[in-house]
Amino acid sequence: MERVEKTMKRSYSEALKEEESSQEIGEPSVASSAKSLNKELDHMYKTIPNSARNERGKKLRLEKASAKRKRQKMRLKLREKLGEKAVPKEKPRTIESTREYDVTVIEDDDEEVQHDEANDEMNAYFSDEVPPKILITTSPYAKVNTFKFCYELQKCIPNADIFTRKGIPLKKVVKQAISKEYTDLVVVHEDRKIPNGIVLCHLPNGPTAFFKINSLTFTKNLKKKGESSTHYPELVLNNFNTRLGHTIGRMFACLFPQKPMYSGRRVVTFHNQRDYIFFRHHRYEFKKEGEKAALLELGPRFTLRLKWLQKGTFDSRYGEFEWVLKRHEMETSRRRFFL
Repeated sequence: MERVEKTMKRSYSEALKEEESSQEIGEPSVASSAKSLNKELDHMYKTIPNSARNERGKKLRLEKASAKRKRQKMRLKLREKLGEKAVPKEKPRTIESTREYDVTVIEDDDEEVQHDEANDEMNAYFSDEVPPKILITTSPYAKVNTFKFCYELQKCIPNADIFTRKGIPLKKVVKQAISKEYTDLVVVHEDRKIPNGIVLCHLPNGPTAFFKINSLTFTKNLKKKGESSTHYPELVLNNFNTRLGHTIGRMFACLFPQKPMYSGRRVVTFHNQRDYIFFRHHRYEFKKEGEKAALLELGPRFTLRLKWLQKGTFDSRYGEFEWVLKRHEMETSRRRFFL
């Protein structure tokens, strides 16, 4: 501190002497340089660490941490004595737990939802009348990375065929897929030779959804990866709670057979978190006589964001849109979610 004060006095006096000499000679004033120097020194004073303040803050943080540990120990003891119902676990306060109220959130045993599901376009799959048969194609004249992604999807989705599309319009592709009894159509779009979107169309009557692809990682770029098998995977759909989310979850479910082969221990997960759908493909292994399980990622890994949902099959001109994401109008709060 004394050193800073000495330098401040010396520099300020030198600046004043220079100003007086410059006024005598007729040179321009150097008062501005003295002011700037004062500002720098003031900034130095402000940024000097206050040891007492730091020690006080450190003590407070340690006291808070110790008090939290004591509360946790007390709650554990009470839970052991009285049971979990008497002393329930504290739920963390997150953005998901404090989301805005949505009228379309589905409750358990909702008769209206059950009636709609029994009469929607995907009822034939869930009633086990039609086995899934998937057609995967690309945007016109796609590049290498897009075809790589298609083969990665074919590895994850059983009973999937890849169709090399050149300049054929998408409406004709839909008609051809319906004539060959495909149940779903997956179209991978690209931008600058990188996959950036997926159109998912349920056949023959829709609906159709478009998703934006983010954070795509191919299997070869994963650090620890395994080889996929031909067993039918188990499907996990997480946090699709609204009517819109329920429809999207049912569309994903239509891609996979209803009867998984548990001997293969393959799992495909669609995890919705804050309207971002995370796709993961794993194989689980049991360790220590079934007490623990380990996951081995099989790839690929990517994230989807729903952009629009359309009734019926793909029709960009006359199609009726059920839902369209308008970010500036709809994303008015961090705690507002649609899926």
